[in-house]
Amino acid sequence: MDPDDSRPDAPPPPPVPDRSGGRGSAAAGPGSERTEPARPEFWRSPIRGPWLTSVLGAVLLVGVPVMFVTGLLSYAAYNPDLAAVNDQTPDKGWLGFYLFSWPTDPSWLYRLTQGVHVTLGVVLVPVLLAKLWSVIPRLFSWPPVRSPAHALDRLSLLLLVGGALFEFVTGLLNIQLHYLFPGSFYTLHFYGAWVFIGAFVVHTAFRIPVMVRALRSRRLRTEMRTSTAATLPEPPDATGLVPPRPAPATISRRGALGTVGLGSLVLFAVTAGQSIGGSLRRTALLAPHGQQPGSGPNGFQINKTAASVGIRASDIGPQWRLVVRGPGHERVLTREQVLALPQHEAALPIACVEGWSTADQHWSGVRLRDLAAMAGFPGQAPEVFVESVERGGSFGSTVLRANQVQDPRSLLALRVNGADLSPDHGYPARVIVPANPGVHNTKWVTRLTFGAAS
Repeated sequence: MDPDDSRPDAPPPPPVPDRSGGRGSAAAGPGSERTEPARPEFWRSPIRGPWLTSVLGAVLLVGVPVMFVTGLLSYAAYNPDLAAVNDQTPDKGWLGFYLFSWPTDPSWLYRLTQGVHVTLGVVLVPVLLAKLWSVIPRLFSWPPVRSPAHALDRLSLLLLVGGALFEFVTGLLNIQLHYLFPGSFYTLHFYGAWVFIGAFVVHTAFRIPVMVRALRSRRLRTEMRTSTAATLPEPPDATGLVPPRPAPATISRRGALGTVGLGSLVLFAVTAGQSIGGSLRRTALLAPHGQQPGSGPNGFQINKTAASVGIRASDIGPQWRLVVRGPGHERVLTREQVLALPQHEAALPIACVEGWSTADQHWSGVRLRDLAAMAGFPGQAPEVFVESVERGGSFGSTVLRANQVQDPRSLLALRVNGADLSPDHGYPARVIVPANPGVHNTKWVTRLTFGAAS
């Protein structure tokens, strides 16, 4: 019979005899059960099998590479190969082989790539959990190692499951600004991603033929029409996922996939608004909250306040000075003198690694390329080392590429939406650059050194 024509009313497979040699057995008798997870008979859900696992795997096969690529793009946006101050993973070696000069066009590029990365990561959580549930009997298979080849397979499975859980958990904690893990999130997440994707590629390469056969064995349309009462186990096969003693179905495969899909849809609804912004921001229940500094021109999202990084009133008061340096040049300017320079405007969003972003804010200030000319670079502007007065936290300084400095929308901003910057938004002056990660739009700027990487 063609497997695509298999009917849901086919007789259930016969029970598989106990091959455990009586290990850990309970007293025999009616209704007696052995409860060790290492025994195949422990797992009894009739919907567990290669078909359901393959459907969930196919979703991850599309979603995980997109997440990985957008994560790599996020890493590239930090320009880690430009200067040590930008590099959170100085020992990355060949893992940074793909790095390139991050562009400034379109201005919403980082907002898009990081929004997709974070939103997709949240949406895939129910799929990942369902996939782990579907293969959990294999994680408890006994003996744990049967041959060298089996040992390698188990090791890849350990790296795959461990890497997936690590990446998803650290990512979810990061978007909530909960840094409960030791060390830098950027370092841990970067190396964890490479371990995970390596195991994912190896696992996928070995499982693709099995997945294709399983998906062809049953029609999706048929399964979506099969009720719980008509749901029966798949035929036994070599995967070890089909239970040898299945219990009566309490949910159909249609119900299981629908539940996972509904969970993903709900998570999308309470996450995507933080990247889309506007009125949908209110629907982003999973976005980091508590950093919305009121209303008015400065009433848009921030990650760190002036107080949280040790900014004192004297640091940003009348004594504040902007130092503009270049080879053989140095200018020291008060804020009034910076305001007296030619002012320009740019409408740019702020987008952060946690996935949230703002709509375009209307910034005004001095073009970075004009300040570069003041520092002795009247032609093509070079890279610039930006330093802040902040005393605590991370990303108190950054290096911007020449293409970022040269862009006419790149500003040392003094005002936003028609008002002076608030202290929490970087008063007296901050950098704003198109398509730049939020943490590299340095606030409370005190020194610009052009033509120096660090």
